[in-house]
Amino acid sequence: MVKVLPSMLSANFAELAKELADIEQCGADMLHIDVMDGHFVPNLTFGTPIVKAIRPYTTLPFDVHFMVTNPETYIDEYANIGVEYFTFHVEAAPHAHRLIQQIKSSGMKAGVALNPSTPVAMLENIINDLDMVLIMSVNPGYGGQSFIPRTIDKIKQVSSLLKLMDNTHVVIEVDGGINTTTCEAVKRAGAELLVAGSAVFGARDRAAVIKQLKA
Repeated sequence: MVKVLPSMLSANFAELAKELADIEQCGADMLHIDVMDGHFVPNLTFGTPIVKAIRPYTTLPFDVHFMVTNPETYIDEYANIGVEYFTFHVEAAPHAHRLIQQIKSSGMKAGVALNPSTPVAMLENIINDLDMVLIMSVNPGYGGQSFIPRTIDKIKQVSSLLKLMDNTHVVIEVDGGINTTTCEAVKRAGAELLVAGSAVFGARDRAAVIKQLKA
């Protein structure tokens, strides 16, 4: 079943409580939150105080995407906030297996993200330990970028790897340039979680967009 995760990066920061209540009412399944450190990616976004502050304003599960150089330092505080998915970049984690175990021990689900230039082969020795694989369909760091078409092949590769390993519990998430046009090929390729920023928050009828993304 396809789920839609509006990206907080595209919300109106001056009215976050209202924005979160609205997307929940419009049928969003989870909230995608990008934590950037200005080092791993050339941008700064949300830190722990903001994520903690918005937690009481929505019942949506939090899917937090860490675009940071030291993801292990965030595990305890985000587990205490009540995060569903803790996703880190494999490019930033030389000890990925240990990090996955730490995330799961804290009570969160573990996800690994791949940049557009990172091969799927990087997942082979850890994929059965994961709960989710996040395929970046844009280069991370900024919202509003255009979808990279070759992402479709990458989604298919991850899907094939999961089938080869007889793995049915890992879900595939795609983030970047997802809208009511690009979502069709992404879903056919095997993605189950769709992160959509401007496509949802910039829409006049958000409920209609979310419904179409899921259809």
